[in-house]
Amino acid sequence: MSAAADQSHTAGTSVLDRVGDNIIHHVSNSSLDHPLIHLPQIFGINFSVTKHVLMLWIVTILLTCAVILPVRKYLQKDKPVPSGWMNVLESIVKFFRDSIVQPNIGSKYSETWAPLILTFFFFILFANGIGLIPVFDLLGALNRFVFQVPASAEHNLINSLLHGGVTATGNFNVTAGLAVITFFAIMIAGIYAHGFINHWKNLAPHGLPWPVYIILIPIEIIGMFVKPFALTMRLAANMTGGHIAILAILSFMAIFAEMFQSTVTGLSLALFSIPMATAISGLELIVVMVQAYVFTLLSAVFIGMAINVHH
Repeated sequence: MSAAADQSHTAGTSVLDRVGDNIIHHVSNSSLDHPLIHLPQIFGINFSVTKHVLMLWIVTILLTCAVILPVRKYLQKDKPVPSGWMNVLESIVKFFRDSIVQPNIGSKYSETWAPLILTFFFFILFANGIGLIPVFDLLGALNRFVFQVPASAEHNLINSLLHGGVTATGNFNVTAGLAVITFFAIMIAGIYAHGFINHWKNLAPHGLPWPVYIILIPIEIIGMFVKPFALTMRLAANMTGGHIAILAILSFMAIFAEMFQSTVTGLSLALFSIPMATAISGLELIVVMVQAYVFTLLSAVFIGMAINVHH
């Protein structure tokens, strides 16, 4: 009886009441109640594969095919001459080495940290970009309207893929993992360049009156954790915000169609909503590249600050 009551209550709610939940459903990770692959808990941790874990696997495969394998094949040649796709990769590598790594980290350590910086860029770029491809939405539409599979069929494979969003970098856990790598890279870079003791001494400028250090040292320690926190929030919030804007604009059609009790109104509003959503999607293409660049640039700046203390 309670299940039937819940269903009738859900059916009775308005579109405006459901639109918020639908938007959050499409940008958040799939819950552990609907994992794609059920795995047992180990030490109390649920290792089941969710939507964002699947997307990370797909990004890894794409990176391997698009970057790692072509570069390995290129380096195995006796006299490598770049051509085609390798020209593009070489241009990107040279740009980041000459414009980001060397100016911020320095020529002495550029070869040491350039691989990490480039890995950040390619991984975030691919993870951001794949979130703009509506593969799962098209599969859901085919499943619903072509194969006539109801949305309530939870054991259907395609329906299980519809839970959660596809942009893994919109997940704060993913961006926090990337920021933690930067956090430890900052400490490793400083210790490698100056030694363990001197690295921690370099947290605050030398030669200041000792009372100043009472205030300055806690601020610098807090700043150590603010840097990865800022990287985490900036990337995840920007990637989530764009998708929410697109979904909110597309929701106008259903909201106004219900308000005016007219399908024609909803279809008329589509002439406004769809071009607006398309324009925002175009801006999202820019955001995809800019956020990958910004995360990479700030990581290089923070690592360079630990190395070039005198600057």
